[in-house]
Amino acid sequence: MRAEKQYLISEVDTHLKKSDYVILTNYTKVTVADTAELRKRLAAEKAEFHVVKNSSLRVAAKALGLPEFENALAGPTAVVVGGKNSAGVAKILKKFFDEKQKLEIKVGVMDKKIVSAADLAKIADLPSFEALRSQLRGLFKQNAAAFVRVLDAKVKKEQPAAPAA
Repeated sequence: MRAEKQYLISEVDTHLKKSDYVILTNYTKVTVADTAELRKRLAAEKAEFHVVKNSSLRVAAKALGLPEFENALAGPTAVVVGGKNSAGVAKILKKFFDEKQKLEIKVGVMDKKIVSAADLAKIADLPSFEALRSQLRGLFKQNAAAFVRVLDAKVKKEQPAAPAA
């Protein structure tokens, strides 16, 4: 294999190793200014947007044991990787698409499983991890308070009435 090809494959390999997810996009209509804006937004989640060659992506993905996404490798492809919050990254991509109507999500890979563009849109619509955590805490608190009221009512019911003086 030529040195140039090997370099491109190793570069894509490095990108794919940055996170446990990868989102493939079609960037055909995206301008240089849009790309700079998207990269700036993704930086908030420590994610990156990289234009890659389909052939290099195919070889690197196979070497890493990622599932087959050959159908998505038609036309120009860019990958979004990095960061720990894949849902936050999906939100950024969805918002960017809604605003610009330019970036198309082809497919995603999360935990070595293919995720469709529709499923990524559903993930983007979920509340943030912090919001989900506070909702769960609220449920625990609410149920704990109800449990204490039930116990308190039981104790009050069982207490004998004080004798009249």
